[in-house]
Amino acid sequence: KRNGMIGNIYSMGLALQALEATRKFYAPREWDCAQAFSVVYAHDYQQPMAMAQVLPALVGRSYLDVAGLDCAATKNMSPGRQLPLSPVLGTHGIPRAPIQVHYSITNSLQGKHFHYSTSVTVPSDSTLLQVMEVAAEENPQTFSFQTEQTSWGPYVTSIHGLAGSTEDRTYWQFLSAGDALDEGVGTYKPHDGEHIQAVFSTY
Repeated sequence: KRNGMIGNIYSMGLALQALEATRKFYAPREWDCAQAFSVVYAHDYQQPMAMAQVLPALVGRSYLDVAGLDCAATKNMSPGRQLPLSPVLGTHGIPRAPIQVHYSITNSLQGKHFHYSTSVTVPSDSTLLQVMEVAAEENPQTFSFQTEQTSWGPYVTSIHGLAGSTEDRTYWQFLSAGDALDEGVGTYKPHDGEHIQAVFSTY
């Protein structure tokens, strides 16, 4: 239904491993792996955790294969024979054209409801986190936010003083054109004219 995406880009690695490992038991129909792998090939992975989970699937293995590895056969493998990692290509030193991103925060779930919108100008190729930082710099009373670092990158814990809670099952959800983002704020790169919504939500 989502052109090969399974959950989101973060869940793809483990999903591919699970489906490959259980391929002969999969029902009610054969799993079309080509569509799912095309999503992985097209994505520019930057989070170490996401890379660690997707790499086994790319070499036709899963974490289950660890129990059967022949370490004696691989201990003398020279660095030159190991699979190379793709370099991250950048445009260092080249000025990036500015883009405008529309950003709004909405809470109609808890306490005093609010909705605020702004437009910020950032260099192209900026992450959503950088968009949020510019909005907070320009209007700290409204768009201030807090994050915590996780193995998947920065996680937004609160915006405008309103924090998500595991007890209340609340969190800040990020959407574009009404659809939840497939990446986190530290890696998602909005395009010019895009409207990013942060909505206080429940799960």
